[in-house]
Amino acid sequence: MSLEDTVEMLLKGEGLEVTELHFAPEQKKPVTRKNTCFAVCAVIFNSKNEVLMIQEPKAVCLGSWYLPAGRMEDGESIEEALKREVKEEAGIDCQPITMLQIQEKGPSWIRFAFLAEKTGGSLKTPEEANADSLQAQWYDRESLPKNIRKRDILTLIDAGIRYRQSPWFSELLPVDFPCDVVCQRLLLAFTSRDANPENGDEEHVWLLLSKDSQLPVAASIEAQTLAFTAKKLVKYCMPSIYEQLSVNTCGILGVQHNGRAPGQTDGVCLNTFVQLEYKEEEEEISLSSPPKPENAGFRWHEVTNQSLRTEILQKIQEGSVLPVQSI
Repeated sequence: MSLEDTVEMLLKGEGLEVTELHFAPEQKKPVTRKNTCFAVCAVIFNSKNEVLMIQEPKAVCLGSWYLPAGRMEDGESIEEALKREVKEEAGIDCQPITMLQIQEKGPSWIRFAFLAEKTGGSLKTPEEANADSLQAQWYDRESLPKNIRKRDILTLIDAGIRYRQSPWFSELLPVDFPCDVVCQRLLLAFTSRDANPENGDEEHVWLLLSKDSQLPVAASIEAQTLAFTAKKLVKYCMPSIYEQLSVNTCGILGVQHNGRAPGQTDGVCLNTFVQLEYKEEEEEISLSSPPKPENAGFRWHEVTNQSLRTEILQKIQEGSVLPVQSI
């Protein structure tokens, strides 16, 4: 498969097997399913545009309200975990529409938030209260319960409302590919800043590749945010000029996961879109070409396919990728 075909697949949210790690910073242990928490969260609306919420049964947050959410269990796919949590806590069956956001506290805690729809079942009543939840109810966004467990769900509810009104990225669901660690495949693009489209100048795009002409796969870094991984790789490749560069993790193009073999295939690969550019203009720096890698394991590849170059630039300009939120 050509590089152009690979990039096209990733831009469409498809997956690609992880065969090796091109960048794995030294740390005590790799980030795997054993030392990280994967969780799911559901944003579901009814025909009245009310959002589904559940009442918490745990002593530390007894009686407070939250979206259906919880940890994934061993052997589950991400979608299976979503459907189970919604059924256990809210009493209804659901079908995911799209991932809405990835929330993280570094690679040790990653939550996959979905926009989903009800497909069956009935709301859990107070008479059906158990260890999973006390009950479930529909609420209008403007009249949510005052005792919300954590306000981090408000951005998810608002994102769900916004997506239903005007989607800013294509529907995106996890794809089934095994991976034994938590890692990121980086579509790291450098764009020339001295091109003036109004004068007919073409904006050039380069992609950072490994020495074997692959998009680099980097191990997630313990106790750091997902955005830190790209910054660490750029600093490793271009240490002398790193302080003059801006590394912007735009968002997620796709999520690869297979939970069927605990400890072997239940990691996750996040196909991550990153933009690299110079922070500001300086006379001694050419803005028309990327900084030269100082590590022999990496090189730049200029994208000459016009339609692919246009698609990459549109992703940057429109921000049409799955957002990541550090909480």
